[in-house]
Amino acid sequence: MIKVGYIQFHPRFGEVDSNRIHTIELIRLRADADLLVLPELCTTGYLFEDKTELEQLAEFIPEGKSTKAWIKIAQETNTYLVAGLCEKTKEGKFYNSSVLIGPEGYIDTYRKIHLFNTEKDFFSPGNGPFKIYDIGITKLGMIICFDWAFPELTRILALNGAEIICHPSNLVLSFAQKAMLTRSIENRVYTITANRIGEDIRPSSKISFTGESQVTSPKMDVLVKASVDKEEVGVVEIDPSLAQNKMITANNHVFLDRRVELYHPLLNEIGLEKNKQKK
Repeated sequence: MIKVGYIQFHPRFGEVDSNRIHTIELIRLRADADLLVLPELCTTGYLFEDKTELEQLAEFIPEGKSTKAWIKIAQETNTYLVAGLCEKTKEGKFYNSSVLIGPEGYIDTYRKIHLFNTEKDFFSPGNGPFKIYDIGITKLGMIICFDWAFPELTRILALNGAEIICHPSNLVLSFAQKAMLTRSIENRVYTITANRIGEDIRPSSKISFTGESQVTSPKMDVLVKASVDKEEVGVVEIDPSLAQNKMITANNHVFLDRRVELYHPLLNEIGLEKNKQKK
């Protein structure tokens, strides 16, 4: 059995140092947890309006201040962390990324593959690969926010052995949390969605976030769930080995029952041009 959970809070746009400090305070609140997931872009806020803001607020990984601070607190508390931040590279690109950090230090970075709405104006999409991380106590994979809408990604992670899908988020669509329940049952895995609360209010735009961070089980149960608008750290004890059982009934295995010989259309762009013409 291990203790896993989410950190839900209100990052203030542009206040990187204070947001980082607050994440450390919240991690310390549940120093007994084995794995904690923090929201997407949790040090910068979400609603960028100009690319110069990216240059000012983004950080290198792993040498940036936030990654270093999370390494220190992970070692102090013996906790694994998945946290979202705005990444910049020496090549001048920007990514909506999440880092995996443990007591042993920085482990890896995942760059969001499916960019949502105006994110396409600021970030480059990640290109994988889809990795599984065996951290000893469990095997996990990472997705970020709008990746929830593409079941292929979580299916690949589950096929490769993920027991937990870590899901840093800035969710704005009210049904996204429900979709993660489906991601759980169709793959028989746990999911940890760490969403944020509050609003980003900028000079010419505004966006509100839906809260309701959650941990779901391979049986589609919501094990712990946060409120819509309160800062919360939710932790629950789970048995990761339950995610190794892929039987839906005594006669149905979610992977072995797949008819992969019929799925070739998933690998092409059938209907893509037709859909583009409708726009």
